[in-house]
Amino acid sequence: MKNILTASLVGIGLACGAAAHGADVQKLDGRIDAAHAVLHELMATPDKGIPLDIAAKAHCIAVIPGFKKGAFLVGAQYGQGVATCRTARGGWSAPVFIQLTGASFGLQAGGQSTDLVLVGVNSRSLDDLLKDKVKLGGDIAAAAGPVGRDSQASTTELANAEFLTYSRSKGLFAGVDLTGDEVHQNSQDTRAYYGKDIPYRTILSGAVPTPPSATHFEATVNEMFRRGRADRASR
Repeated sequence: MKNILTASLVGIGLACGAAAHGADVQKLDGRIDAAHAVLHELMATPDKGIPLDIAAKAHCIAVIPGFKKGAFLVGAQYGQGVATCRTARGGWSAPVFIQLTGASFGLQAGGQSTDLVLVGVNSRSLDDLLKDKVKLGGDIAAAAGPVGRDSQASTTELANAEFLTYSRSKGLFAGVDLTGDEVHQNSQDTRAYYGKDIPYRTILSGAVPTPPSATHFEATVNEMFRRGRADRASR
């Protein structure tokens, strides 16, 4: 009887663990869906989105959907998002999960749910995402990005930036200054999504196949990059 009871408890524990893992993955799938929706909607309005010349030189893309003022983590506002980087083969990697923390953007959000997009515009942006934590405007150069079909990053600040940063609130897309905010690796969610610990370098280098639930996000990033390259080639 004791053995039967023990086996039953173990079975219940395993079932509960599996259910909790399934719930975590479903939540992360939803985050990827939301990030995909942000980029898809931006591509539908090229006159008010990321300029094609910026998209053409993108090395990494990070999307934090639904960043909200008033969401606090250890005294700082935060948002959860996903990131992908261009691989040596020319495609885009499977996603990793990131977190943005800081107070500077919360003051600008005005309590509204706001989407954030970070575009890494040189090869150093991949190295930035391989660090546990980096401060925008401190550890790495960042600037509010230009908006519109033909906006050129001509100023010194934009030309030297590793990341160009954008926000979208109430349908209005604009460059946003995130100086002082920090981008963190979210290893816990990345581990939950892939079911095991995989180094960020391995994922972002393209060595990990993109899970089916993230292929639409990867395809949208790739299409944005492709349109940028096609526009550059036509000039």
